Amino acid sequence: MTTVLIADDQPMQRFGFRMLLESQDDMTVVGEAGNGTEAISLIARHQPDVTLMDIRMPGLDGIEATRRIIRSGAHTRILIVTTFDLDEYAYDGLRAGASGFLVKDALPEELLSGIRAVAAGDAVVAPSLTRRLLDAYARHLPATPGTGGPPATSDPRITALTDREREILTVIGQGWSNTEIAARFHLAESTVKTHVTRILAKTGSRDRVQAVILAYDSRLVTPA
Repeated sequence: MTTVLIADDQPMQRFGFRMLLESQDDMTVVGEAGNGTEAISLIARHQPDVTLMDIRMPGLDGIEATRRIIRSGAHTRILIVTTFDLDEYAYDGLRAGASGFLVKDALPEELLSGIRAVAAGDAVVAPSLTRRLLDAYARHLPATPGTGGPPATSDPRITALTDREREILTVIGQGWSNTEIAARFHLAESTVKTHVTRILAKTGSRDRVQAVILAYDSRLVTPA
């Protein structure tokens, strides 16, 4: 059973989420919060597997709440559900430690699949957001000196990787799925999953989204 907390300042939105989630045999809602402060308190009390987090809420917003929740060491996975196709705060959400993003007009099955994926340790980014979000995020990084392309990184999280793991992290940063990675490198999907698990462990990344951030930070991937 996957336990879920809903954090949204709109009561009707919370009601809709609750009705959908509680129609599933493998999900239960353990609480509702109307702002970030309430979300932090309820997460500490209920320790949900997944938290659906709105960004724009009164008082403490969803980004700062996510940042504080992750820093506290809570094990809940944050799935940010945005109103807009490309929210101006989405980049901060990645930095704060969110495990995924979906837009509120996503189909019910997309939301349910997203919750299940995040609960299992995968990352979720709405298909319409992926490339534009990551490229826009990367443009906020400090400029790279010189003109010879991405420098060889000295980040110990990268140097600890094997050549194959580094290749796979690069295409993860480009938004490739496990199926696409398997096809490109002529590997079984189970082998790709093993590589991804090792990459997350070696780099200390909570999930795939955080691995993407690392790929951009280390200049393995640059904006298109």
